[in-house]
Order: sequence, then structure tokens, then C-alpha cells
Amino acid sequence: MNIDTSTCALLVIDAIEAVGEDSLYDPDSATAAYRAAVARVVTACHAAKIPVIFCNDAHRPGTDRELDLWGDHGIAGATRIFPEIEVEKDDVIIPKRRYSGFFQTDLDLTLRELGVTTVIGVGADTNICVLHTLADAYFNNYSTIVVRDATMTFLCGTQEGALEHCEKCFGSTVVTAVELERALA
Repeated sequence: MNIDTSTCALLVIDAIEAVGEDSLYDPDSATAAYRAAVARVVTACHAAKIPVIFCNDAHRPGTDRELDLWGDHGIAGATRIFPEIEVEKDDVIIPKRRYSGFFQTDLDLTLRELGVTTVIGVGADTNICVLHTLADAYFNNYSTIVVRDATMTFLCGTQEGALEHCEKCFGSTVVTAVELERALA
């Protein structure tokens, strides 16, 4: 796999945990391997000088429709990026109030200003926020790569189903964290 690092960006989607009570983002020891893989991908992208963009839930209680479906989660100011991840000063954090990191945010503008044509997706939930963000990437003419072990499904559907959907419907290249690291080395 060849990756042009000059036209690529990493989208880290909802790799967050609660700092208070949260129905979805409570830290969970069962997710350690997934969290470590996300951190490895972020580190590899930093080393390759690929822009890292965090697309994080930042919901407003009482207004965001998503909270009606999933309960209070990802409340603005009540989460933090996984502590395993080294956030660098040039990383971009884009708050989102819907599943997709593109919906009514400045993600598309940011990517275009950076000259990005390919996005790498990691994070959770693969079937929801990752899937919808990669769908919008596809609809906006970006090529997509999704990292199998640096994504996680825990709310609905299956991990394999979500990855298959990305591959077949959006033309995403599905790789492991190790395969991505090798491609970037």
C-alpha cells in the first residue's frame, strides 16, 4: 500500500472517555487493545508528519437529537481524549454534535486548506460515527482508509459488517495498525 503523506490526514473519531458520568464513554479495561491501537496510529501519523484531526462528540444537553437515542454521552466539557494518546500542539480538535465529523463543522474546509485528498479513520463506534464520517468523506470526494484494530463497534451491528460497508460502499482500504505503520515508515 502506498500512502502519499503530503495529501493525507488522520481523523480520530470519538477516541474519548468520560471525566464524569457518561452512559457511553466510561473507561473500560476491555477496550485496552483498541485504545492502544488508536494511540499507535496517532503516533505513526505524527512521525510521518500527517495532520491529526480529532472529531469529538461535544453534545449540548436538551438540544442534540442523538442524546434522545443513546442517552447523555459525549457532553461538551465532560470528556477527554484517551490519555494513551499524545496530543501535539498542531493537532486539530473539531467538536461535533452529530455522528459525522463533517456535518455542520469546518472539517471539510480544514482538510481542503491542508491539501488533503485521503483520510485515515480510527475511533468508535465503527457502525455509527466512523461509518457516517467516512460516508461523508466519500461524498466529498476523499479517498478513505480505515484501521481495523483501531476502530471498535459496541453499540449496534458488527465490526465486520461496518468494515465491509466501508470497503464496498465507500471504496475504503481496510488495514491493520501494523500495516499502516509499515506503509508510513
